[in-house]
Amino acid sequence: MGTRVPSHQLSNGLYVSGQPDHPTPGSPPVLTTEPPTPIKTSGSDPVPNQSGSGQMIQLQPTGLITSRSLEMSGENGSGRAGDPDTDPAGKTVYGSSVTTLGYDEVWLLGVRGWRRLMWVLVVVGLLVGGLVTVVVKKAVVVVVVVTVLVVVMVVVMWNCGWKKRGLLGYLKEYPDDELRGAVDGQFVKITGIVTCGSIPLESSFQKVERCVYVSTELFEHKRGTWKLGVANHCCFSWGCSNSEKYVADFYISDSRSGLRALVKAGYGAKVAPFVKEATVVDITKEKRELSPRFLEWLADRSLSSDDRIMRLKEGYIKEGSTVSVMGVVRRHDNVLMIVPPSEPMSTGCRWFCGLLPTYVEGLVLTCEESQSADVLPV
Repeated sequence: MGTRVPSHQLSNGLYVSGQPDHPTPGSPPVLTTEPPTPIKTSGSDPVPNQSGSGQMIQLQPTGLITSRSLEMSGENGSGRAGDPDTDPAGKTVYGSSVTTLGYDEVWLLGVRGWRRLMWVLVVVGLLVGGLVTVVVKKAVVVVVVVTVLVVVMVVVMWNCGWKKRGLLGYLKEYPDDELRGAVDGQFVKITGIVTCGSIPLESSFQKVERCVYVSTELFEHKRGTWKLGVANHCCFSWGCSNSEKYVADFYISDSRSGLRALVKAGYGAKVAPFVKEATVVDITKEKRELSPRFLEWLADRSLSSDDRIMRLKEGYIKEGSTVSVMGVVRRHDNVLMIVPPSEPMSTGCRWFCGLLPTYVEGLVLTCEESQSADVLPV
C-alpha cells in the first residue's frame, strides 16, 4: 500500500509537493537562482523566463507568443526580439526572423527570359533568312522569315508590357479557399484580416506602426549624361537608388471559416508581395523645396539632396488590413500554418488575353486596400 506524498500550499494558492521550508530564526531567506522551465512553443525556440519583469506573456491559440516585450538571448546573451537596429547607411536592420526583400524582388519569373528570347529569335531568324536567300535565291523566303519574326516580336513585347497586369488579374480572379477543410500540403488562397506576430514592423518614412509588411523606395530620374548612382540605369528614365522592404511572420483570420493561421513569411522565406505603393515625396524641376523630414531621412542614409528629381514611394500592410495569401497549408502540433510552396505557381496560357505562362515563386501577398484607408482595430 503506497504512502501519501505530503504537499503544501504556496502564498499564491498553488499546491506543490513536499514539506514547506521552515527558515531558522535569524537566518536570511534563501533565494533560488535556478530559472523555471522555459515555455515551449510549437515550432519556436523556448522562451526565456521573465520572472520579475512585471509583464505577462500572452499565449495565442496557435501557440505563438505575441508579446512585444519578449526578451530573446542573442549571441551576446542579451537583446530583444524584433528590436530594429540601424546600419551605417541608415537603413533599419531587423534580425534573421524578418525577411529582407530587394528592389523589385517579387520572384516573378519569365519576363526577362522572354526579352532575351525575342533578341535570340531576331538574330537567328535574320541569319537563317539570309542563308536561305543566298542558297535559294528567292526574295519570298526573306519576306516569310521577316513576317514570322514580326509576329513573334509583337507577341513577346505584348507579354513584356502586360504580363504583370495579367498576373494581378489572375490573382484577383483566383477563387478563395477555406481553412476548415484544407488538408496538409494543399495549395490555398486565404483572404482575411491580418494581425502582427511576435515582431511588428514600422515603415521607414511615415513611421506607420504595427505592420506585417513595409516598403520604402527612393526613385531618381536620370537626365541625359547626369550621373546617378544606380547600376544599369538608362537615360531619361526612373531608377531605384534606395530600397527597404521587410516582411515578418503574421496571422491571418479566414473570412469564411473564422480560423486563424500563422503565415510563415519571415526567416528568409520567399515572398512575392503585390502591394500598391503611394508617393509620399515628389521632387520635380518646379518643386524643389525639401521638407526637413525628408532631408533628415536622406542624411540618415548618406544620400545626396542636390539638384535631382526624386520620388519617394512607401507601401505597407498594416495590422487590421484585409489581405489575400496564397501558399501551402501545413499542420504541426495543432498549429495551422501557411508556408511558401516548393514549386513556382503558374498562371498557364491565357490565350484570350494573348499572354503566355507566368511563374511566381514563394508566398503571394496581395492587398488592394488604399494606404490611407482606415483598417479594422485589432
